[in-house]
Parts: sequence; C-alpha cells; structure tokens
Amino acid sequence: MNNPLSPERDRLLALLRERSVLHGDFVLASGRRSPYYIDCRRTTMHAEGLRLIGALGLAAIRARGWDADVIGGLTLGADPVAYAVALASCGAPPAVSAFTVRKAAKAHGAGRRIEGCFEAGARVVVAEDVITTGASALEAAHVVRAEGGTVLGVLAVVDRDEGGRQALESAGLSVHALAVVGELLAG
Repeated sequence: MNNPLSPERDRLLALLRERSVLHGDFVLASGRRSPYYIDCRRTTMHAEGLRLIGALGLAAIRARGWDADVIGGLTLGADPVAYAVALASCGAPPAVSAFTVRKAAKAHGAGRRIEGCFEAGARVVVAEDVITTGASALEAAHVVRAEGGTVLGVLAVVDRDEGGRQALESAGLSVHALAVVGELLAG
C-alpha cells in the first residue's frame, strides 16, 4: 500500500539532515560525548518543519489508535512538536490541544507545573523532540500522571537509538518516532 505521507516524511528527513544534524565533538545532556548532535529545534521551530511534524505527528497518533485529548511534554524540546500537532488537528478533527510541562512549578501565580490545555482526566500523548535516554519523556509522563492524566504514549521526532525507547517501553510507555538517527546519519 502506498503511504500518502511518505513524501512528507522524506522531506522531514531531508530537513533534519540539512538543519539539525551537526558533526563535531559534543557533550550530551546525559554527560556522554558524541561525534554528532541533533539540534532538533532548528527543524521543529522552522516553518516547514512545523508543518511536516504536525501532519506526520497527527497521522502517527491516529495510526497508533491514541485517542488523545492533549499533547505536550517537558519544555523546551516538546513545545513546538506539541503545538504543530495541535494546529494540524484543527484541519482534521477531533482537535488535540497542547500543554507544556515546566521544569519546575512557578513560585508565583497559580504555581502550576503544567501550563496550557491539560486537565485532570485528560488522555495524553507525551511529545519529545529527541529521545536519547528517555529521561525527559519519563519526567513529563510522571508529572502528567501525578496531575491525573492518562499517558497513551510518547511521540518523538527523532530517536537517537541509545536506549531511551527501551527505557520508556520498560516503564510501560508505547513510543513512536518520526525518524531514527540511522536514517539521518546515512543520508
């Protein structure tokens, strides 16, 4: 069967290769060194990247049968991914709204850790730009569950294929990545 989104996926892979894959000597958030870095924000915050991620992310969510009310994750990496999917859902109901998980609760105002359209009882897809260890997505899932949400799964733009997917799956979370690092480094 022909996938109608394959030209969009091919373009997303090309955009990630062009804009987000950097070669050199990098220290990752995990403290590990790597000969490449995936600065996904250079694609997730790009106009065309947002369009592609929204369409592909929404299609993936629906193909997985995740009947989500909202999508979001730990700021900053998850934010543009969640917003892109939310916007794409406006043209293809039912709508999936977005939220952001702060790294820490605000010390003023309502003191929330989750901002946006999240409410207790919501069915949630956790968004992530790049999965390396899975720690950010695990933290977001923990916060969502603590606030009364049900996590349906994790949607990532890129899986670095370094054990993060396995850590998430070991925690009972289903994972869908729009790209795997080998596809980006091979091209």
